[in-house]
Amino acid sequence: MIRVAIVDDQTLVRHGIRGLLELADDIEVSGEAGDGDGALALVAADPPDVLLLDLRMPGRDGLSALTALAEGGAPPPTLVLTTFDDDELALRALRAGARGFLLKDVTLEQLVDAIRTLASGGTLVQPALTERLVRAARALPEPDGIDDLPAPQPLTEREREVLRLLAGGYANREIAAALHLAEGTVKNHVSSLLLKLGVRDRTRAVLRALQHGLLG
Repeated sequence: MIRVAIVDDQTLVRHGIRGLLELADDIEVSGEAGDGDGALALVAADPPDVLLLDLRMPGRDGLSALTALAEGGAPPPTLVLTTFDDDELALRALRAGARGFLLKDVTLEQLVDAIRTLASGGTLVQPALTERLVRAARALPEPDGIDDLPAPQPLTEREREVLRLLAGGYANREIAAALHLAEGTVKNHVSSLLLKLGVRDRTRAVLRALQHGLLG
């Protein structure tokens, strides 16, 4: 079972998400919270496999909670559920360690698939958000710690194909199937991508790709 914690300040939203997720055979809701402090308490007491996190909440917001979790060690795979009314806030959440973004009007199937993707180690940026993320990313300075990085090295066409699938949330096995490659070959391409983009993980690779227009 994939254990999911839901953090949203709107009680009806939390209950609605819980009710939907209870329809999936392989997902259970391990806890709920209404703000960032509650999120920290949930994770400390009983770390979930996936954390569903709203960004705009009273008191400690989602970004602050995510930052605190990252500072305290590796946060659980975090899927941001947002109305996406603040591009900069969403991007800063990705920089702080969020592994995916979905709009709150997604279908149950999309939400469940996203949770499964994050639980298996993948990253997901909803395609509908990509254009706005690109515009917002180009308007922001580089994240702390990588502002002195040189521009990414040129990518091969195959690396671009792998990168696009990474941005869509596909795991290595799924990328291998989609591109008719061995899974080991895909791992090599991912390692090359991280090196050329100057980042240490798949989430930052997607962010760097967005900032430099490599997903067009």
